[in-house]
Amino acid sequence: MMKKFLLLALTLFCMEAQIEAQSQRPKILVVYSSRGGNTRGIARQIHERAGGDLFEIECITPYSRNYNTCLDEALRDQRANARPALKTHVNNMAQYDIILLGYPNWWASIPAPIASFLEEYDLSGKTIIPFCSHGGGRFGQSLMAIAKLEPRAKIGEALSVSYSGGSSLPNDITAWLRRNGITAQ
Repeated sequence: MMKKFLLLALTLFCMEAQIEAQSQRPKILVVYSSRGGNTRGIARQIHERAGGDLFEIECITPYSRNYNTCLDEALRDQRANARPALKTHVNNMAQYDIILLGYPNWWASIPAPIASFLEEYDLSGKTIIPFCSHGGGRFGQSLMAIAKLEPRAKIGEALSVSYSGGSSLPNDITAWLRRNGITAQ
């Protein structure tokens, strides 16, 4: 009888310790903006490995599906320092500790919808870890733009992904998460 009691007590103690450890894990939000789908695919793979919640930034008035027209619209918005109105919003940003922020490199910086998102929320004290898809421009000035819009957030080591990342992307993501102190699931 005493052995059963001790076994039950030990089991309950272990379950409580596991629940406490899970509740102390940082809460992660994988947030992204994607026009052509590359960044969306990368974000989904990151979400599979990092866990947390997945959120897509969408504009009320989307950019053109035509690539060249979209480039013109993006350049126009960048030159005007535009902040397009967003259709989607995070309900409780305060619950998140880490924001994995994905975007395509548009004209050597962040897309205007990313700037709208960063200006909508106070991310002070949170960690922003950028990931950027690009066709050769890597980060451009995007990391400085993020730091300027969220000066009281910590910026983690960013991940640069050419186009959709290729066959090495899963290993690249796992290594990147590890370098940022996030254990892949």
